[in-house]
Amino acid sequence: MWGVQVLHIINLDKVSFQLRENRNFKWLTDLGEVFTVFDEQDSGNLCFGIEKDGLKKFVKFAGARTMEYQGEPEDAVLRLKDSVSTYEKLQHKYLIKLLDYFEVDNGFAIIFEWFDGECLHSHWSFPPPHKYTHPDSPFYRYRQLSMYQRLESFKHILEFHVHVEKKGYVAIDFYDGSILYDFKNNLTKICDIDFYQEKPFINTMGRLWGAERSMSPEEFEFGAQIDERTNVFNMGSIAFGLFGGELDHSFEKWDASLELYNVVMKAAQKDRNDRYASVEDFYHAWLTVV
Repeated sequence: MWGVQVLHIINLDKVSFQLRENRNFKWLTDLGEVFTVFDEQDSGNLCFGIEKDGLKKFVKFAGARTMEYQGEPEDAVLRLKDSVSTYEKLQHKYLIKLLDYFEVDNGFAIIFEWFDGECLHSHWSFPPPHKYTHPDSPFYRYRQLSMYQRLESFKHILEFHVHVEKKGYVAIDFYDGSILYDFKNNLTKICDIDFYQEKPFINTMGRLWGAERSMSPEEFEFGAQIDERTNVFNMGSIAFGLFGGELDHSFEKWDASLELYNVVMKAAQKDRNDRYASVEDFYHAWLTVV
């Protein structure tokens, strides 16, 4: 535990936020005007929206002692550095686009192309149960979209993860907080793939990173192999969040067809051997009935 801490209020252009220690962000304001900040993650990262000459960008920075992060900033810096190669190798039209990265002020920054999407898990603005019921909640609004729009959106999520598999990676810590949706243009993009890992990958933690509602049994099992079947379960769980009752897998909570329900039920089996062998198999089964 941190104990008693002096909190420091940081003012940058149009935003203000608190840190556990003072820090100079001149390097950030030199890049453009800061118009928004995302400072409530427990990952140790601070994220900003900046704008210069009418062009918006998204900046992710590690190295500060943020309010919600209980670890050491140095560890957050190493994780963010390690993520660069993941974004480079997994470039895809449905993944936010990496533009630049650099070390700065005993920290590390990554710059992405700005995407006008809203995160489907805006935990601090709409914590449960408001996430599911508040008319301004991005998740609630997503669930009010037409079936066609949601099917297209999930199709793109699957397409990206077929790509992830083909590149030899597994998706770790993918949940609805990694999904951005642009309600104006009906576009979906994936963000925050920092913990994705190259295969082979073995669970050396016990409980891996992630939201429990989307995690497979092996993601809680020390020594378990994390592979394509793990990702199949993850994608099935996401589908139950976007079309059904999330952890309640009953058909009564399901919005789409019975055929699609049966496809997703096979994906979300607790026994890994009962699932599809890969996300690609799941994707083709999904397309067959859609």
